[in-house]
Amino acid sequence: MRHLARPAAMVASFFDSLPPGQVATAMALHKAVLAAAPDIDQAVRWGSLMFLVRGSPLVTLLPHKGQAHLQFFQGALLVEQFPQLEGAGKGMRILKFRYSQSVDVDLVRRIIVAALQVPSVREQR
Repeated sequence: MRHLARPAAMVASFFDSLPPGQVATAMALHKAVLAAAPDIDQAVRWGSLMFLVRGSPLVTLLPHKGQAHLQFFQGALLVEQFPQLEGAGKGMRILKFRYSQSVDVDLVRRIIVAALQVPSVREQR
């Protein structure tokens, strides 16, 4: 019988697969998300690191060539409070971090805490 890979192993392999110039920023974002929500679940899906609340996605860490994105699934509900979130459409918004700049850990923490308070997410907790 085949066993599913453990989430911790999948997360470790996600970081191992990144180019060296992207690892520090991605790990800083990962650490900031976990500091804000220590009990959040993690999974690697579609080549990105996803943070989940009871199986539903809250935020995804997406590495790109020149920057890393935190993609908030209910971000449209947070734009008024956090104008740094970019994007259009019904729900998703993105927070961008250039690899050459430091991560604003406090901003990430505040957005994660606010995202966890969105009614549809709060009901799942």
